[in-house]
Amino acid sequence: MSVPPRPDPPVVGKVTHHSVELYWDKAGEGETKKGDGRIRFSIQEDEKVGGWGNVYTGYAKNHLFDGLESRTEYRYRLRAANSHGYSEWSPSVTVSTTREPLTGEHLHRAFAYQEDLVKVRHILDSGEVQVDVPDKYGLSPLMSAAQKGYLNIVELLIEYGADVNFQNDSGKNALMLSCFAGHIEVVKLLKSHGAQWDVRDKGGSTPMHWAVDSANTQLLRWIILDGCPVDIRDRNSGWSPLMRACTLGGNTEVAKTLINAGANVNTKDNDGKTPLMIAALNGHLSLVELLIQKGADVHVKNEFGKTAIDFAGSFDRRRVSKFFEELKLKEKAKKKELVS
Repeated sequence: MSVPPRPDPPVVGKVTHHSVELYWDKAGEGETKKGDGRIRFSIQEDEKVGGWGNVYTGYAKNHLFDGLESRTEYRYRLRAANSHGYSEWSPSVTVSTTREPLTGEHLHRAFAYQEDLVKVRHILDSGEVQVDVPDKYGLSPLMSAAQKGYLNIVELLIEYGADVNFQNDSGKNALMLSCFAGHIEVVKLLKSHGAQWDVRDKGGSTPMHWAVDSANTQLLRWIILDGCPVDIRDRNSGWSPLMRACTLGGNTEVAKTLINAGANVNTKDNDGKTPLMIAALNGHLSLVELLIQKGADVHVKNEFGKTAIDFAGSFDRRRVSKFFEELKLKEKAKKKELVS
């Protein structure tokens, strides 16, 4: 018994953009006898510079070469060995990996850091990627572009049929995200293509509520002029946009914009809280002063019988409590003056 004969070239199996599968099923057939040992195979790859390099050694008759570059040509050759020695190397086989298929990740990456209209159009023209394919956070390309304020990308995605009302698992949509970010031109464009003010996310908030968070008063004025009710409520707590403005942000300019547009300063949420109570418990003195000036009733009670004064005291908002004390003194003095 001698060394194995020179094998035929490996047979090419499945080829993708990152892998090549090779077979050598007939290599080494019938050459072993008792004591000769198993046939071991080696595959080498043409390194193009510096000759050939070993990429596989083992007893299997097929192997998957993974992690390859897309649209790249590779050359392989095969050799068999037994206890008597090595065969000659087989003739080489040449195979090219395929083009990497386009995915949603490519579309989202196309404008992740900058607007790239050409790349986005190329991906969409390929027909391989749906225009509303979500990313790992559940955001559609339109939602991501709207959030970033990429007006040209938003226009292009709508041109290719993007759903302006697409909502992710939390109920957010492109209009909410652009409102939150304060991108007024994107908001206008989305509205002109069918986005609605009365849509709500899973937390019950509308685009108007998210616009309040942006603190963009120009945007708020446009939303109101476009027909969105200034006192639109969320579905979970019954908060109006003014109540939202009275929370952690406490922006007096936002509150003033809403009040001047007709927001009710004495409206109540599902627990009977008013904007004044919410501003008081959050310690927003300037906002408390504005609400009082605009007619907020300091004596109104929630369903548990608590007033804004009680909220300020319970949450140790000393500046607000001091303001309410001074307000009481002024009211007493005024009444005394009227009596006399």
